[in-house]
Amino acid sequence: MDHHSVPFLKLERPAPAARVTRRDDGVQIVECPRALGPVARHLLEFLDRAAAAHPDRVFLAQRGPGDGPGGGAWIELTYARAAAQTDAVAQALLDRGLAGERIMILSENSLEHALLMLGAMRMGAVAVPVSPAYSLLSTDLAKLRSIHARVAPRLVFAQNGRMYGRALAALPLDGAEVVCAAAPPEGMAVTDFAALLAPTPGPGVAAAYAAQDGDTMAKILFTSGSTGEPKGVINTQRMLCAVPAMRDNMSEPPDPARPAVVLDWLPWHHTYGGNVVFDTVMSQGGTLYIDGGRPTPELFAATIANLRDVAPTTFSSVPAAYAMLAPVLEKDEALCRHFFSRLRSLTYGGAALPQDLFDRVQALAVRTIGRRINFSTGHGATETGGFEMGVHWESDVTGQLGLPAPATVLKLVPVADKFEVRFKGPGVMPGYYADPARTAAAFDEEGFFKLGDAVRWVDPDDPAQGLAFAGRVAEDFKLATGTWVHAGALRVTLLASLSPLVQDLLLTGDGYLGALAWPNPAALRALCPDLPADAPPAALLAHENVAAALGEALRRHNAAHDHSSTRVERILLMAEPPSIDAGEITDKRYVNQRAALERRADLVAKLFAEPPGEGVVVA
Repeated sequence: MDHHSVPFLKLERPAPAARVTRRDDGVQIVECPRALGPVARHLLEFLDRAAAAHPDRVFLAQRGPGDGPGGGAWIELTYARAAAQTDAVAQALLDRGLAGERIMILSENSLEHALLMLGAMRMGAVAVPVSPAYSLLSTDLAKLRSIHARVAPRLVFAQNGRMYGRALAALPLDGAEVVCAAAPPEGMAVTDFAALLAPTPGPGVAAAYAAQDGDTMAKILFTSGSTGEPKGVINTQRMLCAVPAMRDNMSEPPDPARPAVVLDWLPWHHTYGGNVVFDTVMSQGGTLYIDGGRPTPELFAATIANLRDVAPTTFSSVPAAYAMLAPVLEKDEALCRHFFSRLRSLTYGGAALPQDLFDRVQALAVRTIGRRINFSTGHGATETGGFEMGVHWESDVTGQLGLPAPATVLKLVPVADKFEVRFKGPGVMPGYYADPARTAAAFDEEGFFKLGDAVRWVDPDDPAQGLAFAGRVAEDFKLATGTWVHAGALRVTLLASLSPLVQDLLLTGDGYLGALAWPNPAALRALCPDLPADAPPAALLAHENVAAALGEALRRHNAAHDHSSTRVERILLMAEPPSIDAGEITDKRYVNQRAALERRADLVAKLFAEPPGEGVVVA
């Protein structure tokens, strides 16, 4: 059966609509015609409401220690217990005089992380969750030290003291209390996290909570550093509360008989996982299962084990996760039925989703539930609370960003044949923490935030079809012929053409276009049955079958995109993964094209050498 002819699973959502004002200078102002509706004063209103209405419902769950691929049994935290422990943490922080102070969190997603973050919000301290990669993967710890110097925390929390011991030892912690949930580091005085749960909340907690308003600083989230040094984004209560209101406006009404159930690994130090996923689940009184897995060959087995336990109502991840999930579901009928049993929607973000992968997932949905699933994406940035526009209608293509949420205003500034998109609304940050110069540079003369992303109308004559991603303005470049290359849009297209051989790539050019690409090891191994299973990556990259498959994929791409600005003449696979210390990649897997090309100048030279360097595939 051709899945394209099968109806979508029906969701009761508003029809797409946009109000577009066109100025004489070519600028377009795009708004949603619907009103936003009520916005909460404080994020913890959602926790309190759910604790009163559903005290015994599980709010958060995390695997305990165990030998299985997912870990041990689930440790569950109900809404009633979460609210009580949040108040206890708030009292402990008040007792330490931390109202208005910064609290640095060195931890992956965990129950303790959540309670500390919520407790800080209850009493008016500022949570500063920091990417674990800056502590655990970085070799020089430079970004961690820079963040610590900027926020000057009075309390530093490390989930596992020994795991984060090297990072803690590198920080000047004089005058700061160190709290650990497990394995205190040797030779360092620390407080057990259990001590923060011990106090009995007094009237000061309620008073501190009541004194806050929409302008209260709740978090500082650091940008991923994909365009330079991470910047500290001030997250106010207004920003955090606006996002659930926007998403509710664009989603089907909540069904009390079908509370949200989410399994998610997206990190809370990033805006989508920490704001959009976490806050939306809490606002709906749903259940969030913390996934200890990741879309990597070593850790994805944990995600699969967790999906055998948890049938989600919605599932969101990066395209790499769907590339690993699809073949498992195609082979495991029982897991596939379980996965789709109460699923309402799928979302992806962070990178381009190849159309063939989108179609494979839709074919699985049709085979399992007899309907196509609502599978879409949107647009968000740390500076916009993680969400300001999205696709909230049935769509069968990838690459769309949708339309603005209510109360969000888009300003489209023409750049060549596309638009730079800028934002204004309740979800937009007031500025960068302790950084007035970069704050001033981030906004234009009308107060719109300048992110640097580019978009195009899917159909300029029909705005209701929404906007599509057209790359980052700063990544575009000219060939020696003077032809402009829109790198972001071409990267999406080329990745789809080279799927599943390639995971990500860098575009570069001289008189013609070339690409440096990071391979998909699983796909390459499937092409090389004569090699042993433990063959090193270099052997895979040098295999004639890989070169033949890559060359054929490149020829197919060029047959469909035969213009100097889209035709890619050469490609070279890279064995070395991107470096987080060198700024080539963020821990959410976004590649900084410019930094990576500068660092790999020798490979660029090899790509364009005459004759071509070893390993270069020529179309």
